[in-house]
Amino acid sequence: MRMRFGVAAALLAGIALLAFVLWHVGLAPVLGAIARVGVIGFVLICLAALPMLAFLGLAWRSLTGPLAPHWVYFVSRQLRDSATDLLPFTQIGGVVIGARAGILGGIPSVTAYSSTVVDFTAEMLAQIAFTILGLLIGLSHLKAVPALAGYADALIVGTVLLIPGSAAFIVLQRKGSKLAADLAAKFLPAAVTHTEQFTANIEALYRQPIKLAVASSFHLVAWILAGVWLWAIFALCGAHIGVLDCIAIESLLAALRGIMLFVPASIGVQEAGYAALAPVFGAGPEIGLAVSLLKRGRDIVVGIPVLLIWQAIEGRRAIAKAGET
Repeated sequence: MRMRFGVAAALLAGIALLAFVLWHVGLAPVLGAIARVGVIGFVLICLAALPMLAFLGLAWRSLTGPLAPHWVYFVSRQLRDSATDLLPFTQIGGVVIGARAGILGGIPSVTAYSSTVVDFTAEMLAQIAFTILGLLIGLSHLKAVPALAGYADALIVGTVLLIPGSAAFIVLQRKGSKLAADLAAKFLPAAVTHTEQFTANIEALYRQPIKLAVASSFHLVAWILAGVWLWAIFALCGAHIGVLDCIAIESLLAALRGIMLFVPASIGVQEAGYAALAPVFGAGPEIGLAVSLLKRGRDIVVGIPVLLIWQAIEGRRAIAKAGET
C-alpha cells in the first residue's frame, strides 16, 4: 500500500510539473511547433523509432540465443516500453510484462526472466557509455549556461559513481542468491518455483562476458539511434540542431530519467528536461516541449494497440486454461 501511495504521489507531482512547464512556455507556440510536423511527419516519427527497437530486441536475443524468432524479441521489447510509458508502473513492472510477452512467444519462462535481468544490466552499462559520450559532446554547451553549470558537474560525479554501482549490482546478482530469490518471489511470480534455476541462469550468463559485451553494444547502438531519432523530430519541428548535439541532449535526458526512475513514465520530468535543454543547443523551449509531446504521442499511438492486443491474448489464454479445468 505504501509503495502504491508513493507511485501515485510521484505521478501527481510529475503531472503538476508538466502543467507548470506548459503554463510557463505557453500552449500556443508548442501547438504551433507540433502543427508544423503534420500527419505525414508524425507517421515518419513513428517509423523512425523502428531501428532502435530492432537493436533492443537484438540485445536481448544475444543473451538467450535463437530460442524464438527476432520479431518475438522486438514485440516483447515494444510491449515492455509501452507498459512502462503508459501504465502506472515503475520500470520494473514493464520489465516483467516484457518477459511475459517473450514467454508467450516461445521463450522458456526461467530463461525469459533471468535473461531479462541480465539484459537490464547490459542496458545500464550501455547507458553509462552513452552518458559519457553525451557529456563529451555537450559539456561545453552546459558550462556556458550558468544555471546549468552546477548540474553538469553533478552529472559527471553521478556518471563516475554509476560505474562502481553497476559493478556492485552485477556482484549482487551473481553472489546474492538469497537476494535474487527474494526479488524473484516478489516481482517474478512465474519463476518462484524455479528460483535455483533462475539464479543459476543469471550466473551462467555473467560467466560469458562476450555475450554481455555484445548485448551492451547493441544497447549502445540503440541509445545512439535514439539520439538520431531525436534529431529527426527536432528537424520536423523546424529546429536546426546537429545530430551530435541531439545525441548529447538524449543522453542527458536519459540520465535525468534514470535519476527520476520512481516517477511513472517520467511524466513531467521528460517535458521539463527537453524544455530546459533545447535552448542550450539552439532551439526554443517550446520546440523542446513539442518534441517531448510528439514522443509521447508516438508512445500512445503505438503503445495502446500493443497493450490491447497483449491483453486480448492473455485473456484468451486464461479462458482456455479455465475451460481445461
